[in-house]
Amino acid sequence: MIKIQNDLYFSTQTEDMDLNVIFTFVKNSYWGSLRTYDEQKIAVESCMNFGLFKYGKLIAYTRVMTDMVFFAYLLDFFVVNEEQGKGYSKILMEKVMSFPSIKDIDRWMLATKDAHSLYAKYGFQRVKSPEKLMDKMSERAKIVYE
Repeated sequence: MIKIQNDLYFSTQTEDMDLNVIFTFVKNSYWGSLRTYDEQKIAVESCMNFGLFKYGKLIAYTRVMTDMVFFAYLLDFFVVNEEQGKGYSKILMEKVMSFPSIKDIDRWMLATKDAHSLYAKYGFQRVKSPEKLMDKMSERAKIVYE
């Protein structure tokens, strides 16, 4: 872990991430309510992980799915409820977007229902040509995303 300030630390090490905290938050979110613990574990293990820790506890998290050159997708971004409104989302976004091995990715994407203003500060904008994008969703995904 890397010290950021006082008792605030940053890590990208999967073993530092508290899967129970991640699963509990995501399970109670609009996007992750249908996930199982085992599915979330696989997702964490299959992506780059970014976490902020306060007094040794995970307080903010996101994961990035990427090919390390052309494309990256930001997923499961959250700050635990009791730490929201303290600027931790901005700190975590700055850490992710400036992370050396992915800072020059050609195209980033994400999906959000309500945090457009946060992501806009980091260059995200509505897709300019949505007619070029396609997706395929399972019946379970349609419940969440439609």
